[in-house]
Amino acid sequence: MDVVWLSRLQFAAATYFHFLFVPLTLGLSILIAMMETRYARQGDPLWQRQARFWGQIFLINFAVGIVTGITLEFQFGTNWSRYSQYVGDIFGSLLAIEATAAFFLESTFIGVWIFGWKKLSAKAHAVVMWIVALASNLSAVWILTANAWMQHPVGYTINASAGRAELTDFVAIVTQPTALLKIIHTLSGAYVLAAFFVMGISAYHLLRKQHVEFFRRSFRLALGFGLIFSFVELVQGHLHASDVAATQPAKLAAMESHWETARQAPVYLLSIPDEEAGKNAVAMFPIPGVLSLLAFHDPNAEVKGLADFPKEDRPPVLITYVAFRLMVALGGYFMAATALGWLLRNRLEQSPWYLRLMLFSIPLPYLAIALGWTVAEVGRQPWIVYGLMRTRDAASPIAAGQVLATLVGFVVVYGLIGLLAFGLMVRTARLGPDAVPAPSAPKRGK
Repeated sequence: MDVVWLSRLQFAAATYFHFLFVPLTLGLSILIAMMETRYARQGDPLWQRQARFWGQIFLINFAVGIVTGITLEFQFGTNWSRYSQYVGDIFGSLLAIEATAAFFLESTFIGVWIFGWKKLSAKAHAVVMWIVALASNLSAVWILTANAWMQHPVGYTINASAGRAELTDFVAIVTQPTALLKIIHTLSGAYVLAAFFVMGISAYHLLRKQHVEFFRRSFRLALGFGLIFSFVELVQGHLHASDVAATQPAKLAAMESHWETARQAPVYLLSIPDEEAGKNAVAMFPIPGVLSLLAFHDPNAEVKGLADFPKEDRPPVLITYVAFRLMVALGGYFMAATALGWLLRNRLEQSPWYLRLMLFSIPLPYLAIALGWTVAEVGRQPWIVYGLMRTRDAASPIAAGQVLATLVGFVVVYGLIGLLAFGLMVRTARLGPDAVPAPSAPKRGK
């Protein structure tokens, strides 16, 4: 067995599992902070109950996210030591900032939030939750900046004598368009996921006419949140694709299964790539110029095809193409579903079909985010750092059997953790606010 392939599989398994929990914490933290702010301003105890109920689900995700995130970082030393040796001066600095400037802040204030219900005023407790939300999202910003550098490396020089890449321009790394677009794209996706999660659980209770006022409020709050970021995702996704066209042209070609370099490059409504033959086995219903327009804002622009890249530099086309198409389709669905919900927001209980739709839509944002990471990471291959270091050169010189053993261990342990975490979330969600006893109300003053 190939150690590189096994190491990639292990990292992918750990990443996908980790990202089942992180996006919900990013969006839910903001929604909870909004609920607490409304309680501090209005004094309506129903908003405090909202924050406590959704906070229980947030804490479950937060705990699992921490545990799985730590093991991910360890893999850079155990499975990808050559990568860490070569680019650690750059990549390591970004992860170090994430830990010291964001993770510790988040972890400290989450404790204050948990134990401060009776000790802090409503305003102070809301401020604490906003700090937790800010720190959680700031942590994601630094990790996404590090990943963006892998997609488009800037601000470095190669030290030939030391045999590694070294940081020369930190500002260029954190301000490059690739990083900014990736941050907005991924965080918007997390916010959409949190919105659909809250709407789906709220729909479950509204269909059963349980805690109607409670879940009507949470549904409508999440609906507005999801509507905004569904549209942000649509606009920003176009800008993100344009950046990919400029920085990773092979990935763009794989995303659309575009083989021949051409001006007025079309988008095919139906195509099936044949990677062995180096062309599309099926290419039907072309729309001329659309790919050129989407990539370069010019319908006559030239788009480089996969056939003009050396075969060893092409990413896996079928996986990238299918993942991208499904992700885009889901993005369109989220926008349509939230726009429809906005029209129905004042008669939710009279629209059971829509409530059922949102209930069964809970898994879809999870799928969309997983597909997005598939496009980003599989589409970057064969590079671990685009154009700088190949994935095959980055793995640790260890035995394949060791990686296989730890891979099996990860799958078993993560499977058990996942069953426990999702079981707790389902139980909490089904019981509703009755599962969380309300504390004595804190003072609403300073």
